[in-house]
Amino acid sequence: MPLEELQKIAAFAISHDLVVLTDEIYSELTYDELPHHSIASLPGMKERTLFLHGFSKAFAMTGWRIGFACGPADIIEAMMKIHQYSILCAPIMGQEAAVEALERGNRSVGRMREEYRRRRNFIVSSFNEADIPCHLPKGAFYVFPDIRSTGLASKEFCLRLLDKKKVAVVPGTAFGPSGEGYVRCSYATSMDKIKIAVERIAEFVKEEL
Repeated sequence: MPLEELQKIAAFAISHDLVVLTDEIYSELTYDELPHHSIASLPGMKERTLFLHGFSKAFAMTGWRIGFACGPADIIEAMMKIHQYSILCAPIMGQEAAVEALERGNRSVGRMREEYRRRRNFIVSSFNEADIPCHLPKGAFYVFPDIRSTGLASKEFCLRLLDKKKVAVVPGTAFGPSGEGYVRCSYATSMDKIKIAVERIAEFVKEEL
């Protein structure tokens, strides 16, 4: 999210005395020299922000279930009262892996970010060349192509694509009603699989037109 947008949100939160919950798990995965800004770093926001982060995205530790929260002491203490009697703690193996990732994993993150950028550029250009409009994302590893030209609702599109072409995507409506007419595709897989999936989606769209 651009700094100027964060500043507007921060000003609104301060003027209405709100607490902000920010999930910044993709902060290391931004592209095109776009810097990541945490809303917690803005003036007057540290004391009213609950910052959430984890290791599953940037360090490819999905399944290890390691994350952390930072925030005002009173909020963290209240969270701990619930957490310590329901979760106890993260497994020691995961904690040790997280320490290793923080101390020695940044070079690998940089290499993976460049690979994600290459995949992003390919999948977006391929969709657009196939007349499937697709915005160029500035971070994470998902694209949100526009499938309205098919006349299919997002969920129907996904089910028929899976049945006919064996490609799984997520209906845009999974992220709210404004997602209708779109689907979400992940490029957190090999380039070979992405190429096959894009070809099959393009074929499917042509068949539906």
